[in-house]
Amino acid sequence: MNTTAKIFTACAAGIVTGVVLGILFAPDKGSETRQKISDQGKKIADSFKDKLRRCEEKRNDLKEDVNEYEQA
Repeated sequence: MNTTAKIFTACAAGIVTGVVLGILFAPDKGSETRQKISDQGKKIADSFKDKLRRCEEKRNDLKEDVNEYEQA
């Protein structure tokens, strides 16, 4: 795993931990807290999937550029 991936993973883990701890220490009912955790988890997962999709698109674009350069 390269340095950028390690940094990204550490930041994501820190954000998730912070969100979960913030929600757990909020003065809400258990059912409300579980719903908030579920909602936040879905938002984080959607955000991660979107970022992953954009990275894949950039990688594919770069791969195409390299292939075009090699063929020229």
